[in-house]
This record gives sequence, structure tokens and C-alpha cells, in this order.
Amino acid sequence: MTAAATPSTGDPVFAAFCAAGLWPGLGRRTAAELPAAGITAPDDVTADRLVKLPRVGRQRAERLFSSFLAAQPTYEVVELLVGAGLQAKLAAGVADALGPDAARRLRDDPWALLALPGVDLGDADRLAIAILKGADRQDSRRGRAIVGLTLRTATRDGHTVLPADLVVAALRAEGVADPAAAIVAAVESGEVLEHEPPEPSDPEQEPDPALRSLSLARYGMAEEAVAEGIARLAASAERIADPASVRAVAKGLDQAQTAAVAQVLGSGVSLLTGGPGTGKSRTVAAVVKLLRSKGTDIALAAPTGRAAKRLEELTDHPAVTVHRLLGAQGMTGGFARNEEWPLDADVVVVDEASMLDVELTAALLEACPDGTHLLLVGDPAQLPSIGPGHVLGDIIDSGAVPVTELTTLYRQAEGGAIARLATAVRGGELPPVDSPDREVVVVPATGSAEAARRVVQLVTDSIPRALGIDPGGVQVVTPVHRGPAGTIELNKALKEKLNPGDGAVWGFDVGDRVVATANHLELEPTGFANGEVGTVTKTGDGTLDVAFSSGPVTVTGKAMSDLRHGWAITVHRAQGSEWPGVVVVLPPEAGGMLSRPLVYTALTRAQQHLSIVHASGAALSRAVREVDVRPRRTRLASLLAELGDLAG
Repeated sequence: MTAAATPSTGDPVFAAFCAAGLWPGLGRRTAAELPAAGITAPDDVTADRLVKLPRVGRQRAERLFSSFLAAQPTYEVVELLVGAGLQAKLAAGVADALGPDAARRLRDDPWALLALPGVDLGDADRLAIAILKGADRQDSRRGRAIVGLTLRTATRDGHTVLPADLVVAALRAEGVADPAAAIVAAVESGEVLEHEPPEPSDPEQEPDPALRSLSLARYGMAEEAVAEGIARLAASAERIADPASVRAVAKGLDQAQTAAVAQVLGSGVSLLTGGPGTGKSRTVAAVVKLLRSKGTDIALAAPTGRAAKRLEELTDHPAVTVHRLLGAQGMTGGFARNEEWPLDADVVVVDEASMLDVELTAALLEACPDGTHLLLVGDPAQLPSIGPGHVLGDIIDSGAVPVTELTTLYRQAEGGAIARLATAVRGGELPPVDSPDREVVVVPATGSAEAARRVVQLVTDSIPRALGIDPGGVQVVTPVHRGPAGTIELNKALKEKLNPGDGAVWGFDVGDRVVATANHLELEPTGFANGEVGTVTKTGDGTLDVAFSSGPVTVTGKAMSDLRHGWAITVHRAQGSEWPGVVVVLPPEAGGMLSRPLVYTALTRAQQHLSIVHASGAALSRAVREVDVRPRRTRLASLLAELGDLAG
């Protein structure tokens, strides 16, 4: 390790490494105490010196010394970043993305830094200037990286593919003189796939070269795998039960629900859709009841822990998250269940299928052996998946798979006002709320600050007092992170009222509500998935015990940075979960983000009570009336259509 160090100031690289939380097991408080123990540079790190720190015994000192040595690959990356004036905390992501020889790979190609989320081209160019002699804007590595960056940026909006013309325009905007060569280099690297324009319906016409498109290989291949998987299951399915057995469980089901049950028994892949209160759950319960009576093996899953728990309660049959069903390998991101070791279920049912992104769907289909019947249950009017793709919508649009849509609203008695409002919004209308029993309450506010005050008042006082719902059963949902009525400020205000404390470990105290912002299924004993909400039950030195709906987890190391306070969460994170009481806040700054799927998804998180703190003015009714799903560029619908009609 080389870095100029002077005894008085210490080593800036070492200081940045420690301050960024990159030393596994070293908490913030202990990091601040290092200089007083004479530890200001890498060579100062010994077990004997570490023992001199407060609260550090011999055993922990040995552990910290070992973990420092093990973090050398990350330390070398910090040297490069700090030398280029970049933030040290980027190093954790670099080591994850580029592996143990990340520093060497960055020296070979500084623009590899662009593979990380949150890094822009300016950062990578600065690194290149610091590392390469005579760094040049026309360097072929730079052009190739910009192609990948453009496609990755598009995936954040859910696109799996972009027209080649848009990529060329992005390259020109960054001063790349030969965009065609940059695209060829990206395709040759294997990171990018080029897709020929689709064949025109008129055989006399030539394909339009302007419709050429590009995708990151991982998403292009995932879409192809989904299309092939659906075609394979459709072709290999055999009828599981006869019509008479459907009649046996159809008591109380309407015609459409009964048809959906029959569809599952005959089709390799089928879809069941509909809004809240239309009886999707009841239909799934009938499918499960019938299959159990036949001794058929069924696997039930949903994208989130809460949705899986709800599915289990409704069907009285075990249900798990999709990641758990597939045996997610926390560190590698792969799955244990695949073509070689497929699922041993005859029927697989996945609820909340609107949340399935294209890679998770590809993994799911790969793990379903020939002859498996797959039932996807979901509501296409909800927000599409956080990850790229528009799987549920594309499968419906392709017309290649049988779809049963339930439209009759049954949930009047148990959830009248919420279900009625949600159904109207789903259809593009925003009616006046009619709820004398206060199941739905609209609270007007004139701006963000007033909206935030109203939210805190509702959660901590009005809802518990008037409706008897404990604050622990109330979830705040907002479209935005920033501003007085965004997740950050609302969580500060709610923590102060509901669980004040100085944030003993990384800002968290026992009793804090937290939300996961990434998957960490490798953690003991059960891991957690993105979007899961839990409560801190214990704090240790740099560790937290959290009770999630899927089970208890001890959170350590890098996983800690993927937790946020969770009294207020975004609509996307709330998807797939329900709470007894929900406060939806719509501040003015959310105006441009509002869409019918976003509003609809937010409203349908509430089971017993919904408060809407409305400060977005006319933007709300305009969004519900006019703004449908922002279209995602994908290839799945056309790939499925090319494979022909699979619904037979």
C-alpha cells in the first residue's frame, strides 16, 4: 500500500477508507477513536494496537486485524479513487462489481467504473485522467463504456432495450466521433446485444433499419429465456384434473373464477388478473384446495415476504418469497434451483406477479421442469416491477397465454370504500370519497410542510385514537424521498415522536422501523428481501437484529447500508405489502411523478383504513385521468407473438 503519510496528519487514504465504513466490523464510533490509539495509516494496524481501543478485547482486536487484511482489494481501490478526488465509499461497489482484482481492472480500464450505479461519466473521466497517461475522449474503451452506461441508465426506467439511434445520439452528445465503432466494440465485448429490426407484416417490404435496437446482454437474454420458457411449458402441459373436479370446488365461485380454475388445470402457463376485491385470492384458494385433494404438489410464492404470508393465510398452504423458492444465492446473485435442479412442484402459483422483473421471471421459468403448470396472479394496473421489464403487461399484450380477468367487485362488506375508490382509479376516474365510517379519509393540505405535519398527527394521534389502529400497524407511503413530505424528513419526524433515540448503530435504535432497499438473503438465519419492513429488536457493535415478516435477521457489514428507516416508504417499496392503516401523502413536488398506476398502487396497500393527505392539487386528478403506465421499451411481447399462439 502506497500513500504519502505524515505522522501529524495521518494517511488520507486510510482515513477515507475508515470513514467510509469499508473496514468490516469497525463501527463509526470505534473508527473515530483510531487516531487516539496511534492508528493513522495501514502499517499502524496490528492486533496489539487495536487492543488499546476502548471496548476492544483481544479476540475482537484479532478479528478486526483479520478483516482489515481481508479488505485489501477494497483498500487498493480506495487509493485509486482518492487519488482522483473521488469518494472512497464507491470502493465497496467497485469490489463487488469487478471482483478481487478490481484495482488492476480499473488501471487497465478506468471507464469500468461506469458499471457501478451512481457513477457518472465525469467521475470515470476524472479517474482515467488520474490513471492513464494521455487519456483521450476518443479512447475506444470510453465509447464502449458509454454504450453500456446509456443502456444501464435506461434500465432504471424499466427499459430492457433501446433503439440504436438513441444510443448513437448519446455517444455523439459525449463527444464520441465514431458511434458505430463504439457500438461494435460494446457488442464484441459480450456486454451488449444487437437486435435486428422486426420483419414487417407485408412480405413485400424490407425491415426498417431504423428499428434496430440494442440491449444489455443480461436483459436481452432474460427476455428470450422468458419467451422460450413460456413456449416450453405451454407445449409440455397435460391436463391435471377433469371438469367434474372443478365443479367440486367451484361452490361460491362465479363463472369467470370457475373458468380461471379450469384454465390452470389445462394450460402450462395461465394468468389471473383483476383489481382488489374481485376475488383473485378466493380463486387461488379454490385452485389450491382442488390440487391438494388430488395429491398434486403445489408451490406458492410471491415477490415479497408480506405478500407470501398473506397468500399462506388465504390458502392454508405454505408460501415463500420467489427468491426463497428458487434458493437465491445471496452473494453470487444466482439461484440454486435451475434447469439442473428444478422445482419439484406440479403447479407453481405466483401472486403479485406485476412485481416480477424479467430476470427473476427467467429464473423462475428455468426452474420449472417440462409439464409444470404456472399460474401468475396479479394486477396489471399496479406499478410495473422495480427491475427492468414489463413482464405481466407484455404477456397479456402478446395474446399468447390464456388470461382470465376478474371484474366483479365482491369486497363491499369488508372493504367497501377502499375497494370502490381503487376500482374507480383503476378505470381512470377520481370520484368524491363517500365513506361515513371513515374507512377512507381525505385530508387536504396547502403545501409540503403542512402535509408533513398532518401525516405525523395522523400516525401518532388521530388514527390510533379514532380508529384503534396502533401506530405499529400504520404505514406512511409517499412518492418522493426529498422535501418535507418525502421519506427522509418524514422518517426523522416520526422517529422523534414514536421512538426517540440517538441512533446507537448506524443511526438505528431498538424499536426503530426499518425497510430493506436491496436483497440480502445470505444473512443468518433468514435474510431479507428488497422492500421488506421490519423492527430493530437488538443492537450490537456494528450489528442489528431485525424482526422482518419473513423472520429474524442479524444485519452486519455492507447489508447495514441497505437499511433505511421505514415509518415512511416509497410507493414502489410498499408494493406487494398491505397494512391495517395506510397514510398516503401526495405533496406538490410529486406532481410530475404521479401516474394512475402509482396512485392506484398506493391506495391499495390499505386493509382497514386509508388516509390520503392531498397537497398535489389538480395534478392528482389529471394523473389518474390521463397518465397511464409510462411505456417501457421491451421485446418480450413481440418475442412471444413470434413464437405463435400458445394458448391452445
